[in-house]
Amino acid sequence: MRGWIVLGLGVGLLYYTATETNKLDETIAQSESMLHKVQSKIQDMTGTTAIKTNDRLPILTQEIAERLSPSELSALNDILDSPDSLEEFKASYCSSSTPEHKSLSQENIYFICDKI
Repeated sequence: MRGWIVLGLGVGLLYYTATETNKLDETIAQSESMLHKVQSKIQDMTGTTAIKTNDRLPILTQEIAERLSPSELSALNDILDSPDSLEEFKASYCSSSTPEHKSLSQENIYFICDKI
């Protein structure tokens, strides 16, 4: 039991040092630059690039679409059309306590905000 307490305190201290102080900023920057160098070397050696795909959005759309009416689904498609419109929706509706949208019900806005 004492080991778990010591481990928890160590992790908490490391988290505090990494987030609240600037003691580890230089070390973190060095590790990020080394990671970038390794990625570029691998890319140069293989001639390929790593492409990060976002498979979460189509699955998310499918989950949300089961709950929405056709008019609400078209509004959702407009929201998920671009990353900018998604961020605008998050800022406008997910942060307010009583969001009102012209096409989406309040319950569905909460549901969409929880999913994204």
